[in-house]
Amino acid sequence: MKNILVLDDNEDIRRLLSVMLSVEGYTVYDAEATDKALEIIHDTHIDLIITDLIMPDKDGLEVIIELRRNFPDIKIIAVSAGGRIGPSTYLDMAKKLGAHRVFNKPFNQQEIIQAIVELT
Repeated sequence: MKNILVLDDNEDIRRLLSVMLSVEGYTVYDAEATDKALEIIHDTHIDLIITDLIMPDKDGLEVIIELRRNFPDIKIIAVSAGGRIGPSTYLDMAKKLGAHRVFNKPFNQQEIIQAIVELT
């Protein structure tokens, strides 16, 4: 069974992804802030992380950089609804920094599941 971490400051998104992935048979951990996410990653083998890019405590792009440097085997899916410069700019940057897949919010649930299957 694969372990997936959902990092998003939006509780509804975390809950939606957690339920959706649990139904698909994945073990799901969730975090509302990057410090909690990094704690989970240090304590648990995580195969894939789904991370929001715009969060109040730490930019998701910084999370991607840290994951690529310290945990290069973890697959990354980045999601974003935008921000001041629009979602496509953030998502393009996430891809360049090492995200394996990127999705705009709101995302298509089947597309996310397909990406996870391909990455795990």
